[in-house]
Amino acid sequence: MKKDIHPEYSPVIFYDTSSEFKFLTKSTMTSSETIEWEDGNTYPLIKVEVSSASHPFYTGKKLFVDTAGRVEKFNKRYKKK
Repeated sequence: MKKDIHPEYSPVIFYDTSSEFKFLTKSTMTSSETIEWEDGNTYPLIKVEVSSASHPFYTGKKLFVDTAGRVEKFNKRYKKK
């Protein structure tokens, strides 16, 4: 295996905004936002809209998603300036 071509994994917290579920894992993602975890350490915070705690496949419940809001949010984010 070649050296120095693989990204570094570091501990981060993923936060499911729809179910308010948080979990600590290793990832190559980084964030400027941080949060203090249960162990007293501070970790980068990655916000996600869907995780296993809120996905209908895992929960067995239907999830209402505001698609109009998502489209407006997308257009606002990627609108040419």
